[in-house]
Amino acid sequence: MSKKKTVAKKHRFAVRLTHTQIIALGFLILVVTGAFLLTLPFASREGQPPVSFFDALFTSTSASCVTGLVVRDTGSQWSLFGQIVILILIQVGGLGVMTLVTFFLMAMRRKVGLKERQIMTESINASQIGGILSITKVIFLGTLLFEGTGAILLSIRFIPRFGFAKGVWYSVFHSVSAFCNAGFDIMGSGGNSVSLTEFSGDPLVNIVIISLIIIGGLGFLVWEDIRVHGLRWKRYRLQTKAVLFMTAVLVITGAVLIFIFERDATGKDLSTGERILTALFTSVTTRTAGFNTVDTGAMSSPSLILIYMLMFIGGNSGSTAGGVKTTSILVVIVFAVSGIRRKPDANIFGRRISEDALKQSLYVISFNLMLAIAGALVIGAFQPFGVRDILFETLSAIGTVGMSTGITASLSNVGKAVIIALMYLGRVGSVSFGLAMLERKARPAVTYPTESITVG
Repeated sequence: MSKKKTVAKKHRFAVRLTHTQIIALGFLILVVTGAFLLTLPFASREGQPPVSFFDALFTSTSASCVTGLVVRDTGSQWSLFGQIVILILIQVGGLGVMTLVTFFLMAMRRKVGLKERQIMTESINASQIGGILSITKVIFLGTLLFEGTGAILLSIRFIPRFGFAKGVWYSVFHSVSAFCNAGFDIMGSGGNSVSLTEFSGDPLVNIVIISLIIIGGLGFLVWEDIRVHGLRWKRYRLQTKAVLFMTAVLVITGAVLIFIFERDATGKDLSTGERILTALFTSVTTRTAGFNTVDTGAMSSPSLILIYMLMFIGGNSGSTAGGVKTTSILVVIVFAVSGIRRKPDANIFGRRISEDALKQSLYVISFNLMLAIAGALVIGAFQPFGVRDILFETLSAIGTVGMSTGITASLSNVGKAVIIALMYLGRVGSVSFGLAMLERKARPAVTYPTESITVG
């Protein structure tokens, strides 16, 4: 085959990749690259044996997909090099590969083509391509501002406790992990993952981490709307209003219910102030971040059921968060209420929601729920864990949350493979991934006859 034909063939292959496929492939490359780096001998601490490629792949997937589930404690297993690799995976995975590529092209004064702009638009769920470069700049600079501020505030506690060098590193790591909704921590010692339980009563650490999680989970388009319009609610897009409304409702409702449910469980030995703080922290972190200030396995059954729901819902579209997204849930609720009230349209905040939004929301919710249940069935078939623990694990994985009742490290290779797949699908988007694999340039136009079917 001639050189010209080979180049042409490669070019045709590249053209056939859709935007969704490119995004999915970018995350896959990031995951595999991270796994190879974590298998290097100096990625593990001195005295710790190098991890297997499978455990490295699990860790890399969890970091790249900003989940936080771990089979090896991050603080005690990984050396400084290994922790830096994990932090880079978290940052790139949280912002998205295309966000960073686009920004660096802009920084080097390279032309950002139409295809790159289209991919970037799709990666953050923007509705139009116009202004995407300015949004990219806001995302990158905003990330530096929020993570930098968070690190400075955390250092007030961490430097006196751990020393200057270690305190600064701990501050930076946990600030980035919180903002990206990753939930990775390096507080563990002796192989025990303690997350932020030692700071359960510290208002500064709790408020900083909570703020970073919420800001990172709002969504980049919400940032842009707030930046342009300030605090003028009436000028916000429907997307921004829906996100802010649902975030407030879920955080407040979750905190109140957890405060009540945990009075005789994890909160029985805490003061009222500490109970309020841990309830608020748990309500925020369970939606996608994965940190914890109390022992998750010791929480009451009503709290765990509530956490199932919060993990499944997750954060907001176009953000560092996972889950089916708050807007998907809101759309379904609005349509359900409109149907019950026999109204022809589903309206909220003075706007009508299209039926296409309902279809997309139902696709996402149905696919994620089926994947979580299917994953739980597979794990349950191979390991004798309780239903409560297995379902908690799969919902945490598909929602890229990272919380666990303590069974992650005990998973078999089959169980780990299931969780790896769920974390990847949860970050890329289960529906988007399915479309990416099935998408074709040409589809036959076939319309089947309509027939009624009884439902409900």
